[in-house]
Amino acid sequence: MRVVKPSERSLFYFLGAVAVIYVFLGGLKTIAEFDLGWQMATGRWIMQHHHIPSVDVFSYTAAGQPWIYPVGAGLIFYGAYLLAGYPLISWFAAFVCVAVVAILLRRGSVATALLCLLAVPFIDARTTPRAEMFTVLLFAATLSILWEQYESGKARLWLLPIIMVAWVNLHPGFIGGLGLLGAYLMLEGFDIAAPDKRGAAVQRVRSAMPWLAATCTVTLLNPWGWRVFEVIARQEGAMQAHSQLILEWAPISMNWAHISSGLSLRDPDEFYVLFLIVVAAVLFALSRRQFGPAILLVAATLGPTRHMRLTALFAVVVVIVAGAVLSPLVKQIRQSFGTNRVRLALGAAVLLPFLALTTTRVIAIVTDRAYLSGTNIVSFGTGLSWWFPERAADFVERERLPGQIFSTGSEGAYLAFRLGPHYKNYIDGRAIPFGTDLMLRSGRLKASPPDSLEWRQEVQRYGINVILLPIGRFGALQFFPTLRDFCNSDSWRPVYLDEVSVVFLRRTPDTEFLINRLQIDCSTAPLPRAIPQGNTTRAFNEWANAASVLRALHRDDEALAATNKALSLFPSSGYLHFMRGHMYEEAGDLQQAELDYINSTKLEPKLVAPWSALAAYYQSHGQLPQAIEAWKQAAAVAGWPGESLVKVGYAELQAMHPKEALAAFDAAADSLPAHHELIVNDSFLANVAHGRARCWYHLGNLSRATSYEEEAARILPSQDVLLQLAQLYDVGGRSAEANRIRSQVAMPVPER
Repeated sequence: MRVVKPSERSLFYFLGAVAVIYVFLGGLKTIAEFDLGWQMATGRWIMQHHHIPSVDVFSYTAAGQPWIYPVGAGLIFYGAYLLAGYPLISWFAAFVCVAVVAILLRRGSVATALLCLLAVPFIDARTTPRAEMFTVLLFAATLSILWEQYESGKARLWLLPIIMVAWVNLHPGFIGGLGLLGAYLMLEGFDIAAPDKRGAAVQRVRSAMPWLAATCTVTLLNPWGWRVFEVIARQEGAMQAHSQLILEWAPISMNWAHISSGLSLRDPDEFYVLFLIVVAAVLFALSRRQFGPAILLVAATLGPTRHMRLTALFAVVVVIVAGAVLSPLVKQIRQSFGTNRVRLALGAAVLLPFLALTTTRVIAIVTDRAYLSGTNIVSFGTGLSWWFPERAADFVERERLPGQIFSTGSEGAYLAFRLGPHYKNYIDGRAIPFGTDLMLRSGRLKASPPDSLEWRQEVQRYGINVILLPIGRFGALQFFPTLRDFCNSDSWRPVYLDEVSVVFLRRTPDTEFLINRLQIDCSTAPLPRAIPQGNTTRAFNEWANAASVLRALHRDDEALAATNKALSLFPSSGYLHFMRGHMYEEAGDLQQAELDYINSTKLEPKLVAPWSALAAYYQSHGQLPQAIEAWKQAAAVAGWPGESLVKVGYAELQAMHPKEALAAFDAAADSLPAHHELIVNDSFLANVAHGRARCWYHLGNLSRATSYEEEAARILPSQDVLLQLAQLYDVGGRSAEANRIRSQVAMPVPER
């Protein structure tokens, strides 16, 4: 322990206790981890078969495809489930969070404890019930030991091989542990290069090398030996697709709008605060010629700017390394003030914002305000989140509906455990055995009409008889826009509906008797399925989800009543104000609609949907300056701003600002990420080209306007685009080509 003075030791213990309580309460929440399902199914399969599979055994679409993944986490989670169900898994996650913070505080200082308070949200977010939680824990343990060795040369290095044996059998993140070994050697390398530090550094490296070598070697102590590294190679190969299709693999945005919003005093984002602290720590380290720590901090910062799921590892490095780097600076600043009164005032000025932020966060957690706002699907407490289709799965099992069952990645992982092994799943969250094509196809199917060719082909290919989908208000219903179409379909009949899930049964001669007995009417089925009781978080979620489903089913009066009931329980739901604004606008109550849209942007200023709704409202009612500003706000907070920037462009065109519109369209085109074909359809690309064409026409450049309109026509030959192209041909004196286009428009345009 480097804290010497009793007053500093007491302050460190106090802040450490606050951090432990904070992280425990933040970690104690209901389970919303989609991957937990297939990981628990893996543990169950191993216990039942006494064998570790190396191919997919859970699905009917990727059965037999190679699948190598550490199985230790699945065994632990399944064992906890057998002991006490999902609540025990929630408790386990909370205590792992505490263990991570305890490791970070080991050998810490007041600066370390303060940084811990900022790191807690990232530890809570990533140390949830899934295999990744063990990477966060063991990464912290490994870095703590290596940093102690770097500082003192007296670390218990024999722990490193033990940690690695566990790690390689728990999660592919063990590769991060090997990276830490390399980082340690980099740190020592800089010290060896400095004459005044060389002797001690050489001695530390000599004592460490046998244990570092042993740590690397024991990675082979797993069921697949060296083949475990195939997991890493395949994961990296799928990374481009992951970063486009899975939010946690997307980068944290570093544009000015996100940074300035993240540093707001009202609701700061701890990542951007830690980022500023890293900048300060790097500059201070460089001033003291501590090049190794400076490089390590910079490298850690690059992680979340590529993939946001690396925020917890980033926070671990910041607490341990930046905390150690900044401790002398904190001491220097403190000693520069001569009197104790001034020192106390300075200390209070630093501590109070940290404690105020922590107190605010803790109150929001235990009252569920932190979870009822935003798009969270968890709540304070234990057990399974409301999001999962538990009751629908019970129904399928109870009625013994004939498989195969169609579901998509998020709920598919849960169903692999809940309904397996009797029912195989269509897909779950494992991109590697299923591949990008199936991931994309599953999403397209949910957006396709029930009698479409896509559904007929998939049903014939796999013998699908049941569709089981979540339809909760977040991460579910918006991806199933055809809910009402399926409810009214002759090919598929609804047999179960509640406020978070729906089940459809395909009509065949073999299922007709089940349909006659079980089918329901989506236009009259009660939602919520049971009337919620009390003023609880559960009651709010039931009303809020029911409101969303009722609106999707065009049961508008019931939807508005359910929305008002939910808002009476929690008035600060930006999502419900956003949804009610749409309902008021459709009903012609424009004043109340605008008020709800504005409230939704105030309550959820970091979400795209409220800003987009407000912008669309303003634009449709001719308030173009306000619409343009709202679209710009939507683009600023979006992870990928392209769609909103296109909206900015067309609003600027409507306002007769072709230069500003062209800048927006150019920015939209420049925003396209690598492998954008995974998230961008032809409509977006055609809209950009069409918008650019209109801009150049208004700017008097007919040649460029025609070129861009031709590009739009090649991408997506819609009637509007073709007619616009014909007009440009007329203006340019190309009448024959214009007539040819017009004759083409008169004919049906082939589907793409």
